[in-house]
Amino acid sequence: MHKLVEFMPEEFRLLYRQFFLRIVDLEALSAHADVIGYLGQFAGVFIMLSLIHALAAYIYVSGGIQLSFAWHMEQYLIKTMMLVTGLFAVLTWDATFPDKRDIYVLSPLPVSSHTILSAKLAASGFVIILLIATLNIGSGLAWPLVLGLPLGGWSGVLRCMAAYWCTMVAASLFLFCSVLTVQGLIAISLPRRASLRVSAVLQLGAFVLFIVVFFLQPVVSTRSEFASPANYHLIDRSPTYWFFGLFNWLIGTLPEELNWMAERAIISLGLAVLGATSSLAWCYFRTMRKILEEPDIVSVRRVAQKGARLGNSLTFAVTTFSIRCLVRSRQHRVVLAFYAGIGFAIALFCVKATTAGGSFSLVTHSIDSGFLMATAVMMSFAVVGFRGCFALPISLTANWILRTTQIQPSESYIRATRRCLLLLAVGPVWIGSAAFSVQLRPYGPAALHLLVLALLGCILVDINLRNFYKVPFTCSYLPGKSNVQLGFWVFILLFVPLTIAAARYELRALSHPGRYVWMVSVLIVIDAALLISNRLRAKEAVLYYEENPAEVITTLHLISGPLRNGSSE
Repeated sequence: MHKLVEFMPEEFRLLYRQFFLRIVDLEALSAHADVIGYLGQFAGVFIMLSLIHALAAYIYVSGGIQLSFAWHMEQYLIKTMMLVTGLFAVLTWDATFPDKRDIYVLSPLPVSSHTILSAKLAASGFVIILLIATLNIGSGLAWPLVLGLPLGGWSGVLRCMAAYWCTMVAASLFLFCSVLTVQGLIAISLPRRASLRVSAVLQLGAFVLFIVVFFLQPVVSTRSEFASPANYHLIDRSPTYWFFGLFNWLIGTLPEELNWMAERAIISLGLAVLGATSSLAWCYFRTMRKILEEPDIVSVRRVAQKGARLGNSLTFAVTTFSIRCLVRSRQHRVVLAFYAGIGFAIALFCVKATTAGGSFSLVTHSIDSGFLMATAVMMSFAVVGFRGCFALPISLTANWILRTTQIQPSESYIRATRRCLLLLAVGPVWIGSAAFSVQLRPYGPAALHLLVLALLGCILVDINLRNFYKVPFTCSYLPGKSNVQLGFWVFILLFVPLTIAAARYELRALSHPGRYVWMVSVLIVIDAALLISNRLRAKEAVLYYEENPAEVITTLHLISGPLRNGSSE
């Protein structure tokens, strides 16, 4: 893609580079941020996942597993590719459509609308190509090899490989174009302010939908299951099965009675591309003036704020400021929805996996390890999600107001931030868990678990706010500090096993008073130690508003002998 761009006109190349870098919101980043390196961390995670998927192909060959395992993996790979593309489409919700910044900056210049549209599509398309390549670099070679050899030797391998990559590109293009079509229809049919409100709601809904479908959608892996009338409505409405049918139709292994799935995939892909093209063209050539003339927000009549304040005036101010930032900033809502969606999907998966027979139901009659894991996962993702939002600024150009109005010591701001995180993250999850616990019998173990959950929330808050010496939403963000690859593998290799082990231990402790008292005592001691340590550190802390990378002095070791040891001889 980059080589093709070099042959384009100069204005296209300049716009392409700018739009590519704007995939990540530059206004929220520190001046020292490495955008390319930050995106490279995600690429490393995808490459490692692809190698793990390739290892599954080796297990399929060496273990002599039946064809149902291959069909299972094919659906899983397509579903994973569509999930990643869907998350990218939601995270870059408005990146492809024109906004006021584009109109104000580019309208006075001799740049045509189709050049702007082409540059934005090229930037988004290049990122999608990277996603497809990194997520399938291993599986895209291993699985066509093991599936194609029995179909006709190396010619079958080449055919299977072409079908695999065509299916992945088609599935990604379908989902991305479907999201663009929905956005375009909203922008065309509604006024500017109404479209922004509806678009924000749909953005969060799509985020949660993609993640929940990935975790909860069942796998249909046998011919009899595909032919079963009970699964017809599921297969008829899920694009994953359509593109699974397309892949098997291309390699010639799809049963004749299932050819309608491949036809459905081709027709839906054509409609999605047509809808995205039409809506983008309409927005760029017919509605740009409407975007310029209509305001995004309007003044409203202020209503006197009444109600009890939680905490002192500083805590109330920080909490109110945080709530308003989350309500008004689309970027922060997306980040929060990312964590909430993953946590909710994993929580549902935990409940489903521990239910007898694998059937999912929101109504249970006895407390089990699935409920314990689900509440712990939701609490963890809620705290980490809000902590991640706190680190992103709402408006760096307005931070001078906060810097010049600091009339209390830094310790008071840090304490107010802790109370705000407890209120916004721990409180809702605990209340939701308590409401769900009403359906459990007996009430005693459920009430005891709520105490453990509250202590867990306090511990997570104190851990996440360690060395967090800033007011929420007021400091620039340095992506290099958040190691995506390390966080991903810590979650897989450490958080998941510990959550399972802790849930099993707590389930036994709920029926053993001595063990339960010991467990609660340990949690109280841990939380108290963290709280005291953070408060001692906060006494000497200074609030900061700009993330800077650590200065590292590297020596070249060019001096040797007596001079290196400090001798003058």
